[in-house]
Amino acid sequence: MRFAALLSSVLLSFVPITYSQISAEGQTCLDCHSSNTPGIVEQWRESSHAKKDVDCYSCHRANENDPAAFDHYGHRIAVIVTPNYCARCHGKEVEQFEKSHHAQATQFIGSLDNMLGEVVEGGPAAVNGCRQCHGSEVKYLKDGKFDPDTWPNSGIGRVNPDGSRGSCAACHGRHSFSSAVARQPENCGKCHLGPDHPQIEIYNESKHGIQFRANIAKMNLDSKSWVVGKDYSAAPTCATCHMSATSNQPVTHDVGDRISVTLRPVISKKLENWEKRRAAMQDVCSNCHAAGWVENFYKQYDNTVDLYNEKFAKPAKAIMDKLYAANKLTKTPFDEKIEWTYYELWHHQGRRARMGTAMMGPDYTQWHGFYEVAKTFYTEFIPEAEALMPGVTSEVMNSPYHQWTKGLSKEQIQQQIDFYKKRYNE
Repeated sequence: MRFAALLSSVLLSFVPITYSQISAEGQTCLDCHSSNTPGIVEQWRESSHAKKDVDCYSCHRANENDPAAFDHYGHRIAVIVTPNYCARCHGKEVEQFEKSHHAQATQFIGSLDNMLGEVVEGGPAAVNGCRQCHGSEVKYLKDGKFDPDTWPNSGIGRVNPDGSRGSCAACHGRHSFSSAVARQPENCGKCHLGPDHPQIEIYNESKHGIQFRANIAKMNLDSKSWVVGKDYSAAPTCATCHMSATSNQPVTHDVGDRISVTLRPVISKKLENWEKRRAAMQDVCSNCHAAGWVENFYKQYDNTVDLYNEKFAKPAKAIMDKLYAANKLTKTPFDEKIEWTYYELWHHQGRRARMGTAMMGPDYTQWHGFYEVAKTFYTEFIPEAEALMPGVTSEVMNSPYHQWTKGLSKEQIQQQIDFYKKRYNE
């Protein structure tokens, strides 16, 4: 009897379920895909879309001008549900997303990062690495098939065949369409991790990340409104700070709306309307922190960014500019050692130092950040620059920031000795 009941249960799981409110076309999709791709159907059944009778055909019904559509059992179907399709119901969200840096992520294709991936490393490395986060131009062949160098691709800024940019599914999942998934820090961590932008690692070491893991059951991730301070208060996630609603501001799908300083380039700089952006982020902070705490945090943050800019970033860039102007370096990136040293100095170590401070990850500010910056700057970058062009670093190294390299005073040395004697009882 137990076996018969189990067999009956298994067989029933493959019997198409009829929904009374969905379209006839949608039911046809379910009748077939319940056995062909049951995982997809099951994800949809558990989704908010299913609860509101938004079926397969609602999303995959091809727009008339979509060049990547094909005839599928008598219906014109779009394989890729692009933001143009999501905008049928979520126009405001798509409009906000289109303004975001996420939607422009394929612009990295002209950058040093892409030079590394496509040329120095090789094409397949970029296809399966860079493009799976940044996106690329998806090229349609025919009959529902795509160029395998461009698809599958879940890159947040991919350029779709219909001209739209981005992928809503990159955050929400292709068939679960889940806000709860998008609110999880791991969701952002698919791309925001690693040596050059370790946001998820920084978050995990921060008090915010620790509080989230300890209190995840209290986070109310499935809430419709999900307003911090109202629907949850245990901890913030990436979405809390960069996207989600507070009692004073609505949800935004432009992840840069609350970022006041860009930490990506060689030299950090405040963005346009940075005061407004910062006020929006401080509004989020104020749900859990006192005004004085928030104000002082931003002073510490600004001071750290200024230190990086003035002591390391601007001097290093000035030295590189002089080397290029004097034809001591070729125009080809990465064909000389100092270009690798300089790239890692700002693109890896410098970003870690700044991002660690922004997200309250002290180990990333210090040991993964400023320690690496200082070590690379003094023991690699400066000697390599001097070897190429003697005297090119003298103006930089004579500045007050770098006077320590000329030797400590007797008093400073004695202070260090006394400290260690007292600290370690020696």
